[in-house]
Parts: sequence; C-alpha cells; structure tokens
Amino acid sequence: MIRTFAAAEIDGTTVVHDPAVGSNHLPLRPVPLGCVGLDEQEVAAWPEAQPGQLNPKAPLSMCFSPIVRCNLACPHCLDDKGVRESTAEERRTLAGHIAASGVLGVDISGGEPLLLRDLPDFARAIRTGGRAVVSCTTNGWHLARRASELAGALDAIRVSLDGATEATHDAWRGEGSYRRAISGTRAAVDEGIRVQFQMVLMRSTHHESQELLEQAAKLGVGGVTFLQMLPIGEGKAIAEQQMLTDDEARATFDALTVPDGVRVRLRTRGSADGFTVLRADGYAWRNTGGATSISAFLPVTGPEDLQLPTAGSAA
Repeated sequence: MIRTFAAAEIDGTTVVHDPAVGSNHLPLRPVPLGCVGLDEQEVAAWPEAQPGQLNPKAPLSMCFSPIVRCNLACPHCLDDKGVRESTAEERRTLAGHIAASGVLGVDISGGEPLLLRDLPDFARAIRTGGRAVVSCTTNGWHLARRASELAGALDAIRVSLDGATEATHDAWRGEGSYRRAISGTRAAVDEGIRVQFQMVLMRSTHHESQELLEQAAKLGVGGVTFLQMLPIGEGKAIAEQQMLTDDEARATFDALTVPDGVRVRLRTRGSADGFTVLRADGYAWRNTGGATSISAFLPVTGPEDLQLPTAGSAA
C-alpha cells in the first residue's frame, strides 16, 4: 500500500517518519525529501532511527494538544484538565509555528480533537510547505460523522481502544464508546484514511491484545500500537494497580501472532521519555523522569521555540 510519509535530511542522514505508527526509519535507498508516497511494507522493513543518535535540530515528531475538553472521562487520561484551552486564532498561530519548525510528524490529540470544528483547517496549516505529516488521536465517538472531511486533511488517524470487546472498552470509557469507535473506524477506512489502533497495556486489559490484532485485520486497520501506561495526569491514581512492568509489557508484546497486513509496535516508557507535547496553553512540555512525569519548558511564540535539543533517545 502506498501512503504518505515525511522524509528529511539531518546532518547528511535521510530519515523517514511514519504518521500512523509514529516511528522513524533509515531508508535503504534514496528517497525524495518532503511529503512522499512510499510503500508501507518497504518502510516497515527499514531500520528504525533513534532520534538521540541523529541529533535533530527539532524533535522528529511531537504531539499538539490544542483542546482540553473531552466527551469521555477516562481514568487513565494523560491530559491536565487545569490547562487553559487555546482559542481558534491561537490554534492557527501555533499550527503555523509547528509547520515552520522542521518537525516531521505531528499527532493532534487532546482532550478530544474531533470536538474542534476547525480541526481540518489547522491540520492542513501544519502540512503547509510539504514537509510535515499529520495524524490525529481520537476516542472515535465523532469519527463516523467527520471522516469524510478529515480524509483530505490528515495522513493517518489513531483510534484509542482499551480492549477488543465492548464490555472491556466501555468499562473504561463509558457505555456506547466501543460501538462509536468501531463505527468511526469503518467510516475512516472507507474514506481511504490509514487507521492505527492504540491500546494502553493495563493489567485488566492486556489479555485482549491478540484479539485486538485480529479485529484490526478484519476491519482493514493497518496496525496496532501498544502503549506502556504512563503515570501522568489522571492516570497517576490507578498506576499502582494497572501499570505493567517493562518485562510484563514486553512479554505480552512478544507473545503476539501478527496477522498479515497489520503492523505492530510497542511504545515503551523509555521511548516516550523526552517526547515533546505542545499543550493547549501554548507551552512546550516534555515527558521527564522516564516518562513518569511531564514538565512545561517554555511558551511557544515562534518556530524556534520548538527547536528544543532532543532529550534522551525520544522525539
């Protein structure tokens, strides 16, 4: 399958960012720079790039969370509900700063970004210039009704699921949330959008990981990213009961049988350390302490404020 990736040269080394999976790769052949159509199976076979080794001027990828509001109330949410929410004008300005910063991949998150009417507009603004690729992480509740307008604005959509069954998912996110997420996934796939499921590995849910992979294959979803739980935001309150150790998360991941056509990735706490988040208050934040906390760095008033030194091995 040919889809859009972002390619850039950093100190003589070409790196390719995958907007669906969030991974960075070192191509084994020359590729054009900028937003480029590549075969996803070929890209998946290329070695993964470690941002700390590349020493990029700006993070290779980041999260933009312009909204605090959400229609669900998940107990493991990472977001800080006390942060001031940006206005439409501020979102457009911040999108322009991101576009000019040199970041290759931007995932728009929240809160729930599909609550924003102007989501397609500032997603396109980030893509202006032809360098950055843009994804969106959503709970999927409003995805079915918005899929058609997002098809031309996003390079990928990441749908958050907390299990492969309605009972498990709804126990965490509320009644009806599973059916809405699956309906939205079907609509996005029908629109030709590359969809990636994301599942936080918790003690009460990780046993459904294999079933989720099989469901992804049936729905035409291109991949599943399994995330180690981060004790950040509201998730702090349940971390002791729900957070898997590194060894437990790795054992769960290594035991999976991956269906044909589905790409899987484990995002460990170690790989999330140092990750940059531009929050709704207009400040650049970074995961710190092995991704066990998050700290504000500085207000973003121009592209140069996002050109922070890469922290650790993550970006």
